Amino acid sequence: MAGITRGFVGRRRERDPRLPPGQYDARDEWPVLHVEATPDIGTERWTFTVEGLVENTVTWDWDEIHALPRSRYEGDIHCVTTWSKFGMRFDGVSVDTLLEAAGPQPGATHAMALSHTGYTTNLPLADLTGGKAWVVWDVDGQPLAPIHGGPARLLVPHLYFWKSAKWVSGLRLMDHDEQGFWERNGYHDRGDPWAEQRYQGD
Repeated sequence: MAGITRGFVGRRRERDPRLPPGQYDARDEWPVLHVEATPDIGTERWTFTVEGLVENTVTWDWDEIHALPRSRYEGDIHCVTTWSKFGMRFDGVSVDTLLEAAGPQPGATHAMALSHTGYTTNLPLADLTGGKAWVVWDVDGQPLAPIHGGPARLLVPHLYFWKSAKWVSGLRLMDHDEQGFWERNGYHDRGDPWAEQRYQGD
C-alpha cells in the first residue's frame, strides 16, 4: 500500500497587508467604471464651489485653484468592485485648504460632493478633513484623463473609490446626512474598505 503524506497543501501565499478584505491587486490596470458618459469639460469652464453651511460661499476657476498651495497624496486606492491599486501619486489641493477659505459653520457635520455631470455622493465632514481628502488634477505626474475624472476629481482614498467623485464641481456642507446617487441605489453610506462597507446593511 502506497504511503500517504498528509497535510501537504503547497506554499501559502502571504496576503499583502495593504489589501483590504475581499480586494485584489489590479497591478498595472486602472479599471474604468462609471454609469455616465465621459463628459468633455474644458478647463476654461471648470469651477469648484464650497457652499451650504459656510461663512462664505467660495468658487474657484481652474487658474485660481491652481494658485492655492499644492498638496500630494501617495498611496493606495480601493474600489467597491474589489480591485485595489497600490502606489498611486495624485497632486492637487487639500480639501482642508478649500474649507478653510469657506469657513464651515459650527453645525456642519456632512457634505455632499457634487459633479459637473449631476453625480452626487455623501460624506461625513470628518472624512474630508484632517489631511484625508483632496481635489486632484494630476496622477503619477500626468494630467488626470477625462475617463478617470479629469480635469479634476475628488480624492478620498481611505474610502471606497465611488466616494472620490469624478468631474467634481463642489461640496455642499450640511447639518445632516443625505444620500447621494449610489447610496440611494443600495451602496453603503460611508464605504470603509477595511470594514467591507460595500452595501446598505454591511
